[in-house]
Amino acid sequence: MDGVMPLIEILKEKVEKITGWRRPTRREVDAAVRQRKPNVFRFGDDGVVPNNGKLPLIVYRGPIRVAGAADPAALFEALFERNGWKNSWRDGIYDYLHYHSQIHEVLGIARGQATVLFGGSRGRAFKLKAGDVAILPAGTGHKRIDDGDDLLVIGAYPVFGRYDLCCGSKEEHEVALKTVPKVPIPKKDPVYGSGGPLVHLWHKST
Repeated sequence: MDGVMPLIEILKEKVEKITGWRRPTRREVDAAVRQRKPNVFRFGDDGVVPNNGKLPLIVYRGPIRVAGAADPAALFEALFERNGWKNSWRDGIYDYLHYHSQIHEVLGIARGQATVLFGGSRGRAFKLKAGDVAILPAGTGHKRIDDGDDLLVIGAYPVFGRYDLCCGSKEEHEVALKTVPKVPIPKKDPVYGSGGPLVHLWHKST
């Protein structure tokens, strides 16, 4: 997870997944997805956060229509899962700098908005709002700068890799320089599937 979410969201997620209540159909998920160009950003190693020397951060602006959805969070969960990005969670984003050195991560904004710093001390702040998606290659530093009271983020991961939480120690950085380049590239874009921009952009970068 990437933050602290009220218990009600955790309970709602469990009930929905067990009972199917308010879970979107495949047709509803398809109808919610709209084509958006990928915004690509690269960040170098700043000595604390390794970032990713080969793969860029990808940000999609509004690829998911959340207005009118019975449960926007469930839309993101269903879409990510069918594209092979699983182990999803509902939460926020930590307000301290961190990164994952052994796995890629996708963040979908289901509700609210937040300003998030990607890339560490030499990175860039992005204002993300409901419907936006950010795909973080392993090693990418991220930190929430501010948000509204109703922020809800859906995170998920490819089926390979191991979740870890690195907070900027020298030891973590040294290990990450070895582990980050070894994290495999997923076969599908979490939003657009096997034909999505991520597949081309990330494979082109290796």
